[in-house]
Amino acid sequence: MKGIFEKIRAFFFMAVTLSVMSLCVISLMKIQIVDGEEYRLKAQSTSMASQIITSPRGEIVDANGVEIVSNKVGYNVVLEKAFFPSGQNEWNNIICSIALILRKGNVEWIDSLPITKSEPYEFLTGRESDIAKLRNSIMVQPYATADECILEMTELYQIDESYTGEEKRIIAGIRYEMALRSFSLSNRYTLAEDIPMEMVIKLKEASYSLDGMDVVEEPNRYYSVSDAAPHLIGTIGAINAEEYAAKKETGYALNDSLGKSGVELAMENELRGSKGIRTLELVNGAVVSDLITEDAVPGNTVQLTVEIDYQRNVQQTLENHLMWLQNQTSYSAKGTGGNAGAIVVLDAKTGAVLAMATAPTYDLNDYLEDYSSVLNAENNPLVNRATQGIYRPGSTFKPVVAAAALNEGFINTQTHIRCNHTYTYWDDYQPECTGWHGNINVITAIEKSCNIFFYDVGRITGIDRIAEYASYFGLGEITGLETFENKGYIATPDFFAERNKDWEAGNVVQASIGQSDTGVTPLQMAVQASTLANKGIRYEPYIIKNIYTYNMNDIVSHTMPTVANVIEDKTGYTFDSIIEGMELAANFAPYSYPSERDYYKPYLLSALPGQAAIKTGTPQMTSEEDTGSAFIGFYPSDNPEIAFSGFIEHGEYSKLMIKSIIDAYYDKNYKEQVYKP
Repeated sequence: MKGIFEKIRAFFFMAVTLSVMSLCVISLMKIQIVDGEEYRLKAQSTSMASQIITSPRGEIVDANGVEIVSNKVGYNVVLEKAFFPSGQNEWNNIICSIALILRKGNVEWIDSLPITKSEPYEFLTGRESDIAKLRNSIMVQPYATADECILEMTELYQIDESYTGEEKRIIAGIRYEMALRSFSLSNRYTLAEDIPMEMVIKLKEASYSLDGMDVVEEPNRYYSVSDAAPHLIGTIGAINAEEYAAKKETGYALNDSLGKSGVELAMENELRGSKGIRTLELVNGAVVSDLITEDAVPGNTVQLTVEIDYQRNVQQTLENHLMWLQNQTSYSAKGTGGNAGAIVVLDAKTGAVLAMATAPTYDLNDYLEDYSSVLNAENNPLVNRATQGIYRPGSTFKPVVAAAALNEGFINTQTHIRCNHTYTYWDDYQPECTGWHGNINVITAIEKSCNIFFYDVGRITGIDRIAEYASYFGLGEITGLETFENKGYIATPDFFAERNKDWEAGNVVQASIGQSDTGVTPLQMAVQASTLANKGIRYEPYIIKNIYTYNMNDIVSHTMPTVANVIEDKTGYTFDSIIEGMELAANFAPYSYPSERDYYKPYLLSALPGQAAIKTGTPQMTSEEDTGSAFIGFYPSDNPEIAFSGFIEHGEYSKLMIKSIIDAYYDKNYKEQVYKP
């Protein structure tokens, strides 16, 4: 009986065990087969990431629609973190491999690390702010050497000893740049731009072992006209930390580029366009979907007021004159030290900039390819002397004094002052004139540029009234041009006080002939000329004619002329008298011309079909022996179409450029003959 009971009990436990096992098997089958997909998805890590799609930057065209700056599709090498391996060693291996392929093809990659490319490592000269940024970024002492910075980066970026010293420097430079540009899932990094096709093929062939690297077609800035107006057009460059801090709220990223100077900077908001969005879905770190969820919108096209052919002619006129000055052979040669200058031409009826030349100049493509050579070139070619050069105006300032004195009743056209070469109002200070002009009025004084007349008129009128009229004409004032310009200054007691200088009675007579501490830009001088041409109406100069959509299908905005100031002609003859004197000056061939008069005959303004109105000046640069040469004017004087100004540093005879400026404006096929010594 007992045996039967034990058999039943054993059978019962066996049945229970089998039942439990069956339930486990069924549950396991349910987990693995029925609910397997659900549990697999739960076990996976899913995330979404967004990338910015850069929009094509707007183009820049001249007044006739001729392309100046456009976008050329090129091949860029980009790194994308979503496709990068996870280990630091793998990163370094991929980066080094790409760089070595590029180097073999003589293709440069982006590397702003301010340290030499090979040992012994040294900091690059002129990069003090970048060196300070580097030390701060990698958290080394403020006095750390270049070697110490490289050593710290090899540890920071886990660059092992298997690499050569040169390879370590390559990896460190690229890793540092990636860190500066916030390389992440949202920010891909552009390693090299506009690489040649043979390099595209080599990188594509090697791409199987270069995870995270891609070669993509993207628009790159292309300068169809790179040499004629570089200062006006300007440049673009990578955003820096300060710019990013100021602009990040408006959608800029650390890997963005933006305008740095000229029109590229001034019209940044119009040119930049709107970015698109690329959305990535990642599962366990692998990209499973890649969609464009918002299209990029190209920037607008900016049309300038400048005709590029005319700009070229004016630039050539300026450069030819400088070359002629330096290569004079006459025994009476003057101004042979002339080495720089500027010319500005405005539409007298609107204020539109028609040409803006500066010398020495540079080529935008040279700037991009070898910035340091342009930066360090002789006489600072990067400076836009037309808007940033501050010069004493010399006798071109005399029409301002005449306007103040006539308009406020201190003199009239019947007022005569005797010029006997020396101004004798004071016993202890007796400045001189360039000639002996006898008994003259304001019209003749402008024609002959008599210092004695304007010494006395300036003293009578007073510096406060002179400074007031200078501001009316736009001198020592921001003119309103879209691009950057210097303000300049007018000699006054207040300005002297700001500089801790004493104002003396004699300063007013020097200020009255455009000397003393008066400094203006060639652009302001052209505005002064335009205001005289319009008999007191001062237009705000502008360089932007129209804004179009990217393909110029629709106009977005058109610039209308803006009146900045109106000087009331209180006498009814104030401006007519000044213009009459300037007309006589245009026809006057001064005795200081060199003896080879036949050579200069083609440059005389009396040969023009219409009447010009000009005023010249020879302001001191650093001493009485070192002078510049300046002019202002407009043409034709009875119905002005263009107003202009020019300045030659350490040179002479700037007046000889005026006829070429006028001829080129009216003859679109005009070609300034290139000087050949």
